[in-house]
Amino acid sequence: MIGLKKIYRRTLAGVMLFTTEAALAILLFGAALFVFLALAKYVFLDNKVDFDTAAFLFIQQYISESTTRIMQFFTVFGNYQVLVTANLLLICYFLFVRKHKWYSIKIPAIALSSVIVMSLLKLFFNRSRPLSPLLEAARGLSFPSGHAMSSVTFFGLLIYYVYRNQKNPVWKFLLILTLVFLISIIGFSRVYLRVHYASDVLAGFCAGIIWLMIAIRVLRKIEMYSKRKLNKVVEQSQII
Repeated sequence: MIGLKKIYRRTLAGVMLFTTEAALAILLFGAALFVFLALAKYVFLDNKVDFDTAAFLFIQQYISESTTRIMQFFTVFGNYQVLVTANLLLICYFLFVRKHKWYSIKIPAIALSSVIVMSLLKLFFNRSRPLSPLLEAARGLSFPSGHAMSSVTFFGLLIYYVYRNQKNPVWKFLLILTLVFLISIIGFSRVYLRVHYASDVLAGFCAGIIWLMIAIRVLRKIEMYSKRKLNKVVEQSQII
């Protein structure tokens, strides 16, 4: 009787946790999609710049040589050269150290697909960069921010991995907090350096969240399907 109660409680706790996670995921996805569409309407249909102007004016009062050096340091973490290197190192880690084949597949799949989606979005919206960069002008189009979107897809995947695999709650909290800080400061640095509007960065965050969640879901389905097919093959070979 006691054993049945324990099984019931564990099952109920697992169901409640799954339900809560699913609800939060749906809420996050819906919020990101809503904000992205609202920003696109605000900037391109309503032709408003009040929010971006206010953000530049707010940051203006905090500009200094030391702060600029800090922003230059953090913005590098969103550069494609750094992210490509980081992705390759992470692939090697999961392939040779952790022996986790599917994570070594998910990393390049999400990275490459997010670059394609980001490029298509930039071409579609075709927004020019701010006219007065703090240091030097950046190349390419502005909406959504590539640094913001890429940092969400890369560091967001790390957040997903830490959440799923880190058992120590203290370490889990500290690692996720650090990764969230990195994403946030990379995005902020782009506005501080005036190479992106604030709306570009927020749209990049939202686009990154949307695509990361879609990609993880799709790849998870493929992983489960592949495992089922493999199990069937193994079972048939055992019968033979």
